Order: sequence, then C-alpha cells, then structure tokens
Amino acid sequence: MTRLAFFDLDNTLVDRRSALGDALTALCRSRELSPDADQWLRTELVDRATVNDFARLRGTFGLEASAADLWQEYVDLMAATVTCRPDILEGLARLRAAGWTIGVVTNGASDIQRAKLAATGLDCLVDGVAVSGDLEIRKPDRRLFELAASRCGVSLADGGWMVGDNAAGDIGGGHQAGLRTIWLRGCLWPDGLLDAHHVVDDVTEAITILLTETE
Repeated sequence: MTRLAFFDLDNTLVDRRSALGDALTALCRSRELSPDADQWLRTELVDRATVNDFARLRGTFGLEASAADLWQEYVDLMAATVTCRPDILEGLARLRAAGWTIGVVTNGASDIQRAKLAATGLDCLVDGVAVSGDLEIRKPDRRLFELAASRCGVSLADGGWMVGDNAAGDIGGGHQAGLRTIWLRGCLWPDGLLDAHHVVDDVTEAITILLTETE
C-alpha cells in the first residue's frame, strides 16, 4: 500500500475552536461591534465561515465596512491566532522522514485555509492541499480527495489513509475514496456510516498508528 496519509485541517491538525474565539474577540473590538453582533458571529461561524457570512453581518447590523474588508480582517486574525501543537508538527516530520506522502483535505474557503497552513508552518510539511473552496465541492465528495491525490503526485487507486474528526466528511469521504480511516472522537457518529479502521482521541495517536504501519 502506498504510504499516503491525508489529514483534515480544522480541529484535527489545528485548533480552530480556540482561534475562532480569539479572532472574533479581536474583530469585534476592532470594528466596535455590538454584543448582539458578537453573539451572531459566534453562532453563525461556529462550523464554517465565508465572505458571504460577512455580507449577511453587514445587512443584519447595518455596518459601513465592506464584506470583503471584514472578511480579510477575519482571515488575518485567524491566521494570527490559530495554532498547531509542536508534537503534531514533529509527528508529521517523522512521517515524512519515514517516506510518507502527506496531504491536507479540508472544507472551507481557500484563502483562509491556506492562511492557517502558512501561519502554523504546516505548509512546509505537506505535499499537497485540496480545499473545498478550490472546486466548490465539499467532503465527503470523492472529487476533493482525487484533487488532493493529484496535487500530492499520487493516485487514490494505490490506497492510503484519511485522518479527521468529522465522521461523515472525513471518515465517510475516506471510505468513498477507497482509503483506510482514523477517526478523532468528537461529533456524534451518524447511523449507517461504516466504522473507521481506528478511533483515537488525538491526532498524535493517529500518527503513531501510521508510523507503526511503516515498520
């Protein structure tokens, strides 16, 4: 089997939840947004964010700033606050040293996801990235995994792994792409979804499993 490992980004490799809270606090302070606008953002952006959310924010609260300007400030703040733990970076470096090809398959807007990768140094540790905003398709769509494989210079036909926290998108999508899967416990498991090959509590445990496969 090809030594190929795809990873989800948000709440798998990076801590989006913590970054989101810090970024929105800074944005609301910078733009002097009302408590209602603050709460609206925290509710609407809990799972995902696009420039369209900031267009709705403008309309709902009568803001003068353009949606594009608000979005860019949000992107910059997320990049400034997002973190990837050193042990995760070290684990990915060990995978590369062991001959693994590493890709990121993530839902989200292209600019913000790539800003996170660059800010954390993850961009230097992966061979290819596929973001749903690149093609306007989202996991579990097999085409996003095919794009990631192509950008990594490999083929899904040769097999590999998908690691992520979203059961339907990451594990269901991984199954559809013909990959073995490792699920990070978190959200509820949907009825009817095939079991993951492994279940872990932290992405470093998944990396250890992959390294064991190498030995």
